Amino acid sequence: MSQITALILPLFGLIFLGYVTARLVQQPSDALGWLNIFVLYLALPALFFKLLSQTPIEELARMDFILASLLSTYSIFAIVFALAVIVARATIAAGTIQGLAAAYGNIGYMGPSLAILAFGEKAAVPVALIFCFENIMHFAIVPCMMAVSGSEKHPLPTLAVLIARRIFLHPFILATIASVAVAWLNISIPDAPQRLIDYLSQAAAPCALFAMGVTLALRPLRRMPAELSFIVPAKLIAHPLLVYLAMGLVGDFDRTWIFTAVLLASLPTATNVFVLAQQYETWVERASATVLVTTILSVITVTALLYAITSGLLPADLFPNARNAAGG
Repeated sequence: MSQITALILPLFGLIFLGYVTARLVQQPSDALGWLNIFVLYLALPALFFKLLSQTPIEELARMDFILASLLSTYSIFAIVFALAVIVARATIAAGTIQGLAAAYGNIGYMGPSLAILAFGEKAAVPVALIFCFENIMHFAIVPCMMAVSGSEKHPLPTLAVLIARRIFLHPFILATIASVAVAWLNISIPDAPQRLIDYLSQAAAPCALFAMGVTLALRPLRRMPAELSFIVPAKLIAHPLLVYLAMGLVGDFDRTWIFTAVLLASLPTATNVFVLAQQYETWVERASATVLVTTILSVITVTALLYAITSGLLPADLFPNARNAAGG
């Protein structure tokens, strides 16, 4: 258990320090802008580039892994969207944000830091694959759903261009494309730029987690939305469980890949969900509450998951006998 504490405490400690600092040092929310830009445009892309550029190219083309992850994530989205619209009588726009709150985890800020610390640098490839392909889906599906609801005002051709730009000009995806090219061409990075990349990548985790804590402090919880009764268990319990089942059923993956996918699915709701709620002016305050509540509760659920993994309570291969029978 001390090993898990040593892993979890620094990560959630950085979020807590960001939260406390923001509460004690009164600064406008705009003051966080440049730190977020540094994390989004420089530090995390450098981390992805550093790790993926040294990865054999064949490991970057596991479509079975990508499809298992996407199918699980968007099954959760569809279930929560249906609950929101049919049971809670939400609009399509509000239901989309609620579905996203249950399916879109903090795989950008928390994901790389936690997975690499927990499972080593081998976790970088599945983290990058999940991040890139899930974000492509998020960037594509949300504007389309908002267009159906009437919240997206752009005509269809303009909307298609905007979606493509959001996907292909995202810093993480640009870094991933560049790193895949370097790995494929077997390019050696000179010492000076490599050292700069190292400096930037080392700053990724502390800056990202501190910024997340500040963001949470700037959006205090005013009331507990009723919708959290099904969103919170869907995000923190059902999503990682479904990913775990899918990874066991779909393919014979390395244990690091399986546990990385499950860990990323267990992460709390991404702050980007609040940003999208603001952009479309729907479910804004409740989206903020969802991010805060899932982040607080994830201290317990993520710790329990990591304990189950490291203690051997959670086997990497859930269906070994079925796979052996199919192969034999």
